[in-house]
Amino acid sequence: MPTKKSNRAGEAPRWLCIVRSAYSETVMPDLTSPPPRSSDPETALSAITGLRPFLACRTLSALSAQVLAVAVAWQTYALTHSVAALGLIGLAQFMPMLALVFISGHVADRYNRKLIVQICQTVEILGALVMAFLSMAGQLAPWTLYVLVACFGALRSFEAPCQQTFLPSLTTPAQFPKAAALSASLFQTASIIGPSLGGLLYGVGADFCYFTCAIGFSVALVSTSLLKLKPYSGSRSPMSLESLFGGIAFLRRRRDLLGAISLDLFAVLLGGATAMLPVYADDILHLGPIGLGILRASPAIGALLGSVILARYPLRGRAGPIMFASVGVFGMATIVFGLSHTLALSVVSLAVLGAADVVSVVVRSSLTQLATPDGMRGRVSAVNMLFIGSSNQLGEFESGMLATAIGTEAAVIAGGIGTLIVAGLWIRMFPRLWALDRLDTIRPDEP
Repeated sequence: MPTKKSNRAGEAPRWLCIVRSAYSETVMPDLTSPPPRSSDPETALSAITGLRPFLACRTLSALSAQVLAVAVAWQTYALTHSVAALGLIGLAQFMPMLALVFISGHVADRYNRKLIVQICQTVEILGALVMAFLSMAGQLAPWTLYVLVACFGALRSFEAPCQQTFLPSLTTPAQFPKAAALSASLFQTASIIGPSLGGLLYGVGADFCYFTCAIGFSVALVSTSLLKLKPYSGSRSPMSLESLFGGIAFLRRRRDLLGAISLDLFAVLLGGATAMLPVYADDILHLGPIGLGILRASPAIGALLGSVILARYPLRGRAGPIMFASVGVFGMATIVFGLSHTLALSVVSLAVLGAADVVSVVVRSSLTQLATPDGMRGRVSAVNMLFIGSSNQLGEFESGMLATAIGTEAAVIAGGIGTLIVAGLWIRMFPRLWALDRLDTIRPDEP
C-alpha cells in the first residue's frame, strides 16, 4: 500500500504545526482571549472559602458593639452628668485587656481559636441580656455598668486576637490587602448603622438596646460556627516566660511592626475626640441622643468611603509615607472638630478623621498579620489589641480627665496637636516603617 507522503498542497508538515502551537502557547499568548479567572482580584476574593461567614461574624459583632457603646455612654452620662464618668468607661474596658494580654495571646496560639471566639460570643450574649434585665428593673447603676463593661473588655482580650488570625489564614498575601479593605468597609458600614440605630433604640429604652445587642451577638455566634478554617493545632509546649512574652520579643526584632502599632497607640490616644461626643451632642451642639448617633456615625461614614476606595484601588506602593500622611490628616481633622460649633463642620471633620484612620488601619493590619508567622499571630495580635485598646479605651480615660482639667474643646484641640507631633517623631524613630513600599510583597518573618 502506498504511503501518504504529505498533506494537502501548501500545508506544513505535522511536526512543524506542533512546534508552532507550542511556541504560540508559551511565548506568544493569544491576546484576544480573556485572562484567567484567578487574575481577577474580585473573583479571587469571592472564591475564598469561609470569607463570607467571617465577614458576617465581624460585621454583626461590630454592629452589636456599637449599639452597646451608645447605650452605655448615654445611660452613664444621663445617670451622672459627669465627663469623668465617661472616661471611667474607657478605663474599665482597658484594665482587663492590660491584665490578660499575654495570657490571651498565649491561649490563642495553643488552643482552638474558633472555639475561643464562640465561647466569648456566648458570654457576650449572656452579658447583654443581664444588662437588659437590670435596666428594665431600674437596677443598672453606674458602678454596675463599669463592672459589666470590664467583663466585656476581658472577653474582648481573648476574642480579638483569635479573630484577627482568621483572615490571613483564609487569604493569600496578594489577596489580603483587598480582603482587609473589604472587611474594613463592612466594619465601617456596621459602625455607621450601629450608632444611629443605638440612638434611635435608646429613645425606646436602654433595655431595648441591650436586647438588640444580644440578638446581634447571637447571629454573630452562628456565623462563627459556620466559618470553615484550615485545621490549626497550636504549640503544646509548656507555658514559659519565653513563650508568654514571645510577641514582645518578636516586635522588638521587627521594629517596623513596633512602629506601626505604637504610632496608632499614641495617635488615637492623644486624638481621642470620639470619647467626648456625648458632651458635644448634649452641651455644645445641643442635639440629643439622635444627634449623638449622627456624630458617632460620621467617622464611620468617612472610613467606609476610604475603605471602599482602598478595596477598589489598593495601595500599589509607598505604603509607609501614605500611612504617616493619613495620621497627619487625622490630627488636623481632630483640631477642626475641636474648634467646630456647627453640626455640618463637625460631621465633615469627623468623616475626614475616619477616612484617614482607615488608611492607617489597612496598612498596619496588613503589615502585622502578613509579617507574622501563624504560630506567633495570637501573641502578636494580643499585643496589637492591647495597643488598640490603649488608644481607644485608655484614650477615652485620658480625654475625660484632660477635659475635666482644661475643658472639653481645649482637650480635643491639644490631642490633635499631639498627634501631629507624634507622627513627625515616628518618621525619624522608625525609618524602616517610613520606607515601607508594597503590601503584597510582605512575607512572614520566621523566628
